[in-house]
Amino acid sequence: MFHLVLFQPEIPPNTGNIIRLCANTGSTLHLVKPLGFDLEHKATRRAGLDYDELAKVRVHPNLDACLADLGGARLFTVETSGTRLYTEGRFQPGDALMFGSETRGLPASVLARILPEHQLTIPMRAGNRSLNLSNAVALVTYEAWRQNEFRGSGNSTQSLRT
Repeated sequence: MFHLVLFQPEIPPNTGNIIRLCANTGSTLHLVKPLGFDLEHKATRRAGLDYDELAKVRVHPNLDACLADLGGARLFTVETSGTRLYTEGRFQPGDALMFGSETRGLPASVLARILPEHQLTIPMRAGNRSLNLSNAVALVTYEAWRQNEFRGSGNSTQSLRT
């Protein structure tokens, strides 16, 4: 359904949780190196359970390789410095949602490559820094999927209405 891009993720359980999310939403996970862990790390596998066999995961040596693999996908970033709320994004199947590392977020050099109207943020109370990465990815992915009536699930909103 969507492409989820993690730019230099650092914490194994977050990536494991996102692998599980991808398996359950039909999204493809793209990991941009360097990674702060080995994908075979016990914490990553434990969080992802056996879902890594059900999810599409691609590892890229750098951002340019990732973007080439995404082809013409529309790219959105989700960052505390985003200019629009994530709920204002109008998502389509095949869109890519990019998230930065847990401690550094996305660098300015990456954000400079993204259209300002595609730089999204998640509202939080004043004084807080950020949400947990896997929570943020889940929140935005489900909003994008909701906008597309949960197509591809066994219980899309279309089937629930009829």
